[in-house]
Amino acid sequence: MTAFWTEADYDDHELVQLVRDPKSGLTAIIALHSTHLGPGAGGTRFWHYAEPEAAMRDALRLSRGMSFKNAMAGLPMGGGKAVILADENRTKTPEMLAAFADAVEALGGQYVTAEDVGISEADMAAVAQRTQYVSGLPVDGEDAAGGDPGPFTALGIFLGIKAAVKHKLGKDSMEGVHVAIQGTGSVGGGVARLLAKEGAKLTLSDIHEDRCEALATELGADTAAPDAVMSVACDVFSPNALGAILDDEGVARLDCKIVAGGANNQLKRPEHGPMLAKRGILYAPDYVINAGGIISVTLEYLCRNDGAPCDINEVRKRIALIPGRLEQIWEQSDKTGVSPDQVADKMAKELIGR
Repeated sequence: MTAFWTEADYDDHELVQLVRDPKSGLTAIIALHSTHLGPGAGGTRFWHYAEPEAAMRDALRLSRGMSFKNAMAGLPMGGGKAVILADENRTKTPEMLAAFADAVEALGGQYVTAEDVGISEADMAAVAQRTQYVSGLPVDGEDAAGGDPGPFTALGIFLGIKAAVKHKLGKDSMEGVHVAIQGTGSVGGGVARLLAKEGAKLTLSDIHEDRCEALATELGADTAAPDAVMSVACDVFSPNALGAILDDEGVARLDCKIVAGGANNQLKRPEHGPMLAKRGILYAPDYVINAGGIISVTLEYLCRNDGAPCDINEVRKRIALIPGRLEQIWEQSDKTGVSPDQVADKMAKELIGR
């Protein structure tokens, strides 16, 4: 693994820790980008990386994104992220989770973990047996914050897409608006169901074709092959799978007016935001539109530890602010000619004292 501080995505991280526990087979990276506003909060990703450099890059990009996301969502939390390097068989054991929990505990509250790709509520419950610095734990009933962050992330993205359609297309309704959705898991599937209720025309795509076909049948949607969805002629392209898809080739392939989805770090490099703007495509900065999940699990954590309000109405009230933040970014972009991603980055950096 190359020195992490030479990575292009190393942005003066406060802490980058490699965690090794040979007995359990754990290899993990915990990255804290900023604790200016509070403990670094962000999920743990369990993923197989072909190269260790890719894992480090993911940790750095994701933790910085969490600094920006939490700041823009008005949460009293900094930005952190962890990645557990899975083997090709995605082997996950209780011993591995226990060793990871001990590493989180050893940081003494600098990092608060939660779910991400490859990690479940049950995994977080297991981690919580050995450390208090966990959010996104299973909850009783439907009136409390916490639990699976997916539906809350989906709600924020849905509201953000509606705001983008109003800003770019001048439409107050989603009736007949064509949205191509990449990824039909907890987040993308939730977005699709919310859009379908409002009459949007949907094209769905997922590497798990059976899941995609089942959802398409349920909603009366079309499907596209995973390697073709970015080229679908549509009003909105909504990426809800993995990030870094908006590179030179990806931006060139788009045939849409809006990009608005939940995937983290959609722009592969900083120059790709202005490239979208040059093509006349409105971009919803990912860490602003996809903040619903972290809002929910953060309020659950603050409720448990600080006695903050944690009922579902407080979560929904904060998620309902997402469209207004996006509109503020787009208005500033329209006024200055600076691309929305750069406007959002500037706002976020100011909030974390950078």
